[in-house]
Parts: sequence; C-alpha cells; structure tokens
Amino acid sequence: MKSGGIFRQLTAALDQAQIPYMVVGSFASNLYGTARGTQDIDVVISATAEQVRQLLKFFPQADYYFDVDAALEACRRKSMFNVLDMERGWKVDFIFAKSTPYHQQAFDRRTSAEIEDVPLLASTAEDTIIAKLEWAKMGASVRQIEDVAGILKVRYASLDSQYIENWIKKLELASEWSVARKAAGLS
Repeated sequence: MKSGGIFRQLTAALDQAQIPYMVVGSFASNLYGTARGTQDIDVVISATAEQVRQLLKFFPQADYYFDVDAALEACRRKSMFNVLDMERGWKVDFIFAKSTPYHQQAFDRRTSAEIEDVPLLASTAEDTIIAKLEWAKMGASVRQIEDVAGILKVRYASLDSQYIENWIKKLELASEWSVARKAAGLS
C-alpha cells in the first residue's frame, strides 16, 4: 500500500504543531537497506502536552482512532501512543524522545530524507542500526536483526563504523551486532 498520503498528512500535522520529530523503525531501515512491507510508521517526537493536543486536531476522528487521554499520559510518562488510520489501515506510533545521552544524540543527528516524494526527517543509517539492535536485545527479534543486516548489505562502506562501534560498546549490544554482521555476510 502506498504510504505517500499518510506521510504527507503526518509531516504536515507535525510541522503545524511545531513538533520536532524523526521517522524511525521499518521505514527508516527501508530508506537505508533492504525494503520490507509494513503498515506501521514509527515516529520519535519531542513534544509538550499542548503540542500533542494540537497534533491530534489534524487527525479527524471520523477517519482516525486515537485516545487523547492515552496520548497525554504517554507525554507525561515519555512513552508512546498511536493513531490508527481507519480508512487506509496505517498505524502511527508516536514515541517520545528518551533523555539518555545516546537517544538525545540520535535525535540531534536526524537527517533529511524522502519517502514516496514526501520530504521528512529520519534517523540516520547508523542510528537506525543501533536502535534496531536495542530492540533486538529487548525482545530477541529476528526481524530487527534482518533489518540491520539489510542496511549493512547496502550501506556498509559508507557507514560511520567508529560511531556505531562506540555506541555498541556503551549500550552493550556486541552480541546483537555480531549476529547482524554474520547475517549480512560480514563475519
């Protein structure tokens, strides 16, 4: 299913609500590696409760499902909430930016990208790798490792390996990194 329409609406809403953001997850790994289908859009945001209220006004409740109270609670707890596109079947997960040194640096490093001709901000290839390795460590997910391997196969020569290795050491992701490198044929 084409994602251009939802990305146009999403980025316009984020811009109108003046919310700094970056696209992460599967769409970010698709930018840099081997593409795979998904109906989920993951977006890291840095927003206040008022900005969240403004954001949700751009998603008409006739077409979208969301819980305002859950969104505001997610803002308070710095967790996540979602918006479901009832017509097109998309799910957008809004993830509040974490305040750890790595996550702040990753958010500061976000970069311009395009998805289906929609200009937006996304995590870098290196930060997409690191984030996917973190997810793999938390849930032992094979899909996360496959996404990292896909990025390595496509972009290995252009990656900032020193940056990646530094955070892998600090975040204790060596085991996941080894598995991903092996899956990419690099070990």
